[in-house]
Amino acid sequence: MRFALLAVLAWLIACPAWAAGPGDAHNRYKWRDAEGNLHYTDALPPEAVKYGYEVVNAQGIVIKRVDRAKTAEERVAAKAEIAKAQAAKEAAETRARSDQQMLAAFPTEDDLKRAQHQQSEMLEQNLTSARISLQSQEKSLAELLGHAAELESSGKPVPTNLANRIGALRKQVEDQRAYIARKETERTDTVTRFDDELAHYRDLKSKFAADRR
Repeated sequence: MRFALLAVLAWLIACPAWAAGPGDAHNRYKWRDAEGNLHYTDALPPEAVKYGYEVVNAQGIVIKRVDRAKTAEERVAAKAEIAKAQAAKEAAETRARSDQQMLAAFPTEDDLKRAQHQQSEMLEQNLTSARISLQSQEKSLAELLGHAAELESSGKPVPTNLANRIGALRKQVEDQRAYIARKETERTDTVTRFDDELAHYRDLKSKFAADRR
């Protein structure tokens, strides 16, 4: 019995490749250099890392692929692309939430139109109030200018206080006119947005109805 065991051990020592088994065979590296020449190496050289390589087993089967190292410019571009994709994903998620909120807030198209009409009326009321205020300021400015003109025509100097009031009122009139211009632009943009919003709402409702079929 002891002699048989020693014989088996001696045979195993003499046949290490068989004892190791096929799973422990040494892998090699397959890669191409700058000229496109194919190489098989037991060790991984820096050039292979630079141009990319494949790991192959003893049977020649590729078990792993490693892309070439990226340049600094490529790394920057890849980072920018990832940031762009993330921004697009967040924007899509924001739009989805906004769409859900719109459908929840306005169950019907009439509900949306009613809300748009109320907002439009509010803008128009603000504009009307601003125009009335401008008319009042322009009237006051005209009166002050008329008074200053009378003084000058009679050879009297325009008091500093009056001149300061005229300057301040002119500034108010200019600011009010600029405010009205901005509000008019806002109203125009809002009407356009309402049209787009209504079209988008109809599209959402149509898709929602189709999904429920």
